[in-house]
Amino acid sequence: MATYAIGDIQGCFGAFMRLLEHCAFDATKDRLWLVGDLVNRGPRSLETLRFIRDLGPAAITVLGNHDLSLLMAGEGFGKRGKGDTFDDILSAPDRDELLFWLRHQPLCHVEDNFCLVHAGLLPQWTVSEARALAAEVEAALVAPDWREFMAQMWGSEPAMWKDSLVGWPRLRVIVNAMTRMRFCTPLGVMDFKTKGEVYKAPPGHLPWFEVPGRRSADSVLVTGHWSALGLKILPNLLAIDSGCLWGGPLTAIRLEDRAIFQVLALPEEIRSW
Repeated sequence: MATYAIGDIQGCFGAFMRLLEHCAFDATKDRLWLVGDLVNRGPRSLETLRFIRDLGPAAITVLGNHDLSLLMAGEGFGKRGKGDTFDDILSAPDRDELLFWLRHQPLCHVEDNFCLVHAGLLPQWTVSEARALAAEVEAALVAPDWREFMAQMWGSEPAMWKDSLVGWPRLRVIVNAMTRMRFCTPLGVMDFKTKGEVYKAPPGHLPWFEVPGRRSADSVLVTGHWSALGLKILPNLLAIDSGCLWGGPLTAIRLEDRAIFQVLALPEEIRSW
């Protein structure tokens, strides 16, 4: 049995299928770990979501910001981006079943010494603390008032974590850290405006994984989200969003031996902006 972690697919279903073939993935014995952002901007989000849902226990996915945007759009919340491509899901006959399944996926997954999360973890959090905080969000996503959470979830404030936070602001910080963060200060103040390469860090900010004393540094974090970072492999970080959507490869890494597998997107999957 092998476990393959795969970077942001974002509806690039053709590249995804070719990558699984390249890995010789066998759903009867292997597993997939997906870093989130299964959908949006690529051309085949519906097929991607159906395929992963149908894999059942062979696939573990965490929620990314684009997945959450889809859930919000399904309820009429949030602002639609001009490049959104998930209308095929919203108009599908099985949309309710697909969105129900997506809403029940975790925000982070912890197993052995690995933590699978879309964007990253704030420097104050250990992996066990992060897992407990993710559980708060996951409970809100399936609670009777989950639509109210959808209405309150998006926004960039508060920009830092405090143990004293309660209610929607508390959950919003957890969501933002785990699905949107790239740069933060050593105190964990997040910046959401800067999306480019590491050298573009705002003054006083660092890539979240470079913050000195980060309390999750004793685990291996498996992340996506940051295509401008590219494939970055460190002893305690497997950042595997290599920008398939933007003309880079779609990347898989076999967790048992860190073997890397890559395929390029199909021409019709590549975005120019």
